[in-house]
Amino acid sequence: MSTSSINYKRHRFPPQIIAHAVWLYCRFNMSLREVEELLLERGIDVSYETIRRWVAKFGPAIARGLRHRQPQPSDIWHLDEVVVTIKGRKFWLWRAVDQNGLVLDEILQRGRNTKAAKRLLVRLMKKHNCVPKRFITDKLRSYGAAKREIAPGVAHRSHKGLNNRAENSHLPFRKRERAMQGYRSPGNLQRFVSIHSSIRNCFSVPARRRSAMTIRYHRLEAFDAWEAAVAAV
Repeated sequence: MSTSSINYKRHRFPPQIIAHAVWLYCRFNMSLREVEELLLERGIDVSYETIRRWVAKFGPAIARGLRHRQPQPSDIWHLDEVVVTIKGRKFWLWRAVDQNGLVLDEILQRGRNTKAAKRLLVRLMKKHNCVPKRFITDKLRSYGAAKREIAPGVAHRSHKGLNNRAENSHLPFRKRERAMQGYRSPGNLQRFVSIHSSIRNCFSVPARRRSAMTIRYHRLEAFDAWEAAVAAV
């Protein structure tokens, strides 16, 4: 496994503090000022604006490192979309998760149509270099039209009640959205959801690992993956 390429040089604080601040902000539903307060309680005097810059600078690289350590997705993919308002403009956040709840990808788009669904499918299959056995979606017809053109041989089940995994995957995003009091720009949102989902994929305990012992092992594995992802060159 290749090592992280994160370079923390020319920063006043050591890598451990920077990485811990990014983890606190992206892992939990905390504001930048709350992270600032937690760090101050530990004797670390850093402003919330500095934490914001750390998340913007180091978050994407950490997320890439975590994605490289993700397990392969299952062969059943759930697709869904959720509306997001940014400065009065409506956007749609399209999301795909596998049957274990692992977030496969998220893409913010202006439309809720066949063109947007096609872009999601193409990006998904290119990113994971595979084609699933089955797509599961709600009743939006754009999915069926895009599937027939992009992946005609893949099974497709369209029923609102079957798509709970994708719909449930929106809940952490909505909680985070309320804590952040909205997003400044589409680019800011796209960047943050990529970081947030990668960290959540790493630390969230799958439904199949619910005993106390397996939860403990899962968290230890997650922290090992995190330490590898944030390591300095």
